[in-house]
Parts: sequence; structure tokens; C-alpha cells
Amino acid sequence: MAFQFSDQHIEDFHMLGYTVFGKILPPSLISDLRRVSDVARKIARDRGGAQVQRLQPVGHFELDQQPFMDYAELPDLVDAIAKVLTPKHLHGDRDHLGILLEPAEMPYCTAWHRDWRDNIPGLNLTHWNQGLLDINLFNQINCALYNDNCTWVVPGSHLRHDLRSEAARFPDRPISGPNLGERTAEEREYICLEYCRSMPSAEPLYLEAGDFALYRNTLWHMGNYVPYSMRATLHDSAMTPEFKEWSQQAQQDASQRQKDGIVMDNPNANRF
Repeated sequence: MAFQFSDQHIEDFHMLGYTVFGKILPPSLISDLRRVSDVARKIARDRGGAQVQRLQPVGHFELDQQPFMDYAELPDLVDAIAKVLTPKHLHGDRDHLGILLEPAEMPYCTAWHRDWRDNIPGLNLTHWNQGLLDINLFNQINCALYNDNCTWVVPGSHLRHDLRSEAARFPDRPISGPNLGERTAEEREYICLEYCRSMPSAEPLYLEAGDFALYRNTLWHMGNYVPYSMRATLHDSAMTPEFKEWSQQAQQDASQRQKDGIVMDNPNANRF
């Protein structure tokens, strides 16, 4: 069935922090993007080794750029993003767009985080808090070329600060991922899954091939990856001039704060 937009997409985005445009990529475009992602996977592993899990930005590598241009110009997708966000939100910038890949050898997961706040050392959290609900900022994209259940989220967490249970689970900054050490592949897979489930109210975000997830990266989320499940997921932002300006200034400020010895604020300090 062809993709059909509905008001439910808008409601889900604002209430849950994400919405999924199901099967919005046509099969011919999926085929073209899979073909170029196979080349990207080889380039990434040649450059970064067997465990590398992304190539970004695609525009900086010797890849056939036409499928990415077709992705950026897909009318249904441009229209759907404009309806959930605004017409000025653009996707598919090849100086930013990446491809997320499966590790070749061993399971792996990221740490739980809320983008910028938890993974940019020195970030001024006052600025992050002020932008928490700004629709021009913090809109991220995962577009699956194969079935993908790698991303875990806490629905609705983009609307609020951390709950007591979340703060208790991760009281310190920077947040640590699980200790995988010298474990077997099966042990690592089990440990990573337990880590995913250790966050209260966490659940996987299921995408089928051709699905496009638009989400607030201010919600709690993480990635969990296994080598036996092929992954090629376009990782992108719905960019605005305001977000470009905000991100450039935020990174400059974070760099200066690091020079001043301010490594990372703790968002849970003195909250409860």
C-alpha cells in the first residue's frame, strides 16, 4: 500500500517524540540506495575496521550521489516532513547525511543519551534546556533500507526533564555504556540487551525497509547492534537555518568551556 499521510503522524511526533512514515520510499529507490550502501559499507570498513558502524557524510566519499539526491527530492517525503514540521525543514544534505551499518564481528551498543546534552562535553545545558521544545531544533531522521530494530527510545521523554527513576539509573556524567570487556559474541549480545531494558519504559523502535522515522533527538535513545542483522539506515537531520546557527554556536561554546575546564554539566544536579 502506498504511503498516506494522516494527522496521526503529527500527534505521534508531538506526543511520543517520533513518528514513522511507513513504506514511504518506493522499491526502486530502496534498490538504488541499497546498492550504494553496499559500497559505503566496504569503504567504511576499509577505513575504520570491522566494527565501524557508519559512513558520514556521504557527499565526501566516492559514491554514486544520485540515489541520495533522489531521496532528498522525493515529493511524498518532502511533503510529509513539511506537514509535521515546516516547509523550511530540509533533509538529505549530503554534507551531513550518513549511513548507519551493522558491525561485522561483534555485538555492540551505545550508551543511553539525549543528543547534545549527554554527548557533547562542555555543552551549556542552559542553552539546551531553552531549546528543548523549539521545533526548529533537534529533529533527527532514521530511514531504513532493511528491517531495523536497532534504535531504542523512551517515548514522551522529549517533553520533560529526567524522571527520578532515570536519574537514579544514570546519576553520573558522562553516561557509561555496558562493560563488554573480553566477552563472547553471545555474552555481548545478552549484556547489550539487558542494558537497553535497564532504562525505565524503554522500547525498540521497529522500522521496516522503506520506513522513515522522524524523531526528536532530545528524547532518551540509544542504538543496539548485532552482526547477523544487516543494517543500512540513512541517518539525517531535518535541518533549519536556526538549527545550523544554534549547533555552530553551541559547539563553539562547548569548546571554550572545555578549555576553561568545564567538561560536562550534570543535568540531575540539585534537581530532586
